[in-house]
Amino acid sequence: MIQNDTSADHYLKGRGAQFNPHNRFQQISYVQEHVEGIDDWETQNHKTSFIQASSKSVVNKVDSPDVGMAYSLNPYQGCEHGCTYCYARNTHEYWGFSAGLDFERKIIVKKDAPALFRKFLERKGWNAEVISLSGNTDCYQPAERKFRITRQLLEIALEYRQPIGMITKNALVLRDIDLLQEMAKLNLCTVYLSINSLNEQLRLQMEPRTATAKQRLKVVETLSKAGIPVGVMVAPLVPGLSDHEIPAILKAVSQHGAISAGYTIVRLNGAIGPIFEDWLKSNFPDRFDKVWHMIQSCHGGAVNDSRFRQRMTGEGNIAKLISDTFKLHCRLNGLNEKRISLDSGLFSVPGSQLTLF
Repeated sequence: MIQNDTSADHYLKGRGAQFNPHNRFQQISYVQEHVEGIDDWETQNHKTSFIQASSKSVVNKVDSPDVGMAYSLNPYQGCEHGCTYCYARNTHEYWGFSAGLDFERKIIVKKDAPALFRKFLERKGWNAEVISLSGNTDCYQPAERKFRITRQLLEIALEYRQPIGMITKNALVLRDIDLLQEMAKLNLCTVYLSINSLNEQLRLQMEPRTATAKQRLKVVETLSKAGIPVGVMVAPLVPGLSDHEIPAILKAVSQHGAISAGYTIVRLNGAIGPIFEDWLKSNFPDRFDKVWHMIQSCHGGAVNDSRFRQRMTGEGNIAKLISDTFKLHCRLNGLNEKRISLDSGLFSVPGSQLTLF
């Protein structure tokens, strides 16, 4: 039995998860039987480690019909941002790690991503559909400051005139504003910022190593003034915890230059369920029952939902209220009045006579 001590003395600040739930693909697991034991234990190592991985490919076809992307490009697996609700946590299990602390402390770095990206773009018959960077973990997470893989990918995209959609919650995206500006002039890029709360205390608890909401709004404004189309994902909304912020968030992002906005309701599939439950009990014990039951009400009595369409926006009275509120305040703030459509017609392989028409 895992004894997970999340008392004030043992709470790992700067981490979202506080333990490593069992990896469903592994038959053997290690547990801490006694917190006073003298043996080394995994939670004693708080530092982040970077693991270089070799891949056969780096661009993935997205078959899910409700995520708004056809292809994704992820230079990193795992994410030091530590967002407690992150759906990408479950994918860390495929690498032999846990979706909990491992996801935040063992970051897989795909240093061969730029070479693989070039190889992908030069495939025969590639029609330059929009590629999302990233579709899984944040391409501007802290590791990017050191490894600069995302910047290399943008340089290649500009060289090939490949349209790119981006989503991040890190202000590091402004480092690459020079490339994004050049791409925007050719209608080759759009950037989305993830902003699901303006409450700094909640942000610190729920997304411990991300940029503040104030910084993210500044990013929206800076990118917009640079001529780069900017949208915002208010995701995920946590019923009973952050959904009441919808009007304030949409008003703020509109005032800072965003032209579009979307949202999702939190869903706690796989290992994310126990991670988020532990976090919610530790940080909001007085509100746990209310929030947990409201999440369940949006997913047919469960906290998880894998059904396409319904899984993102939920169902039931609370989900409808959230949907109606979101649509109303998008309309009041002039959001989603025009659709962003990137240009695939400029794509060409450098040095080739072939150009996509």
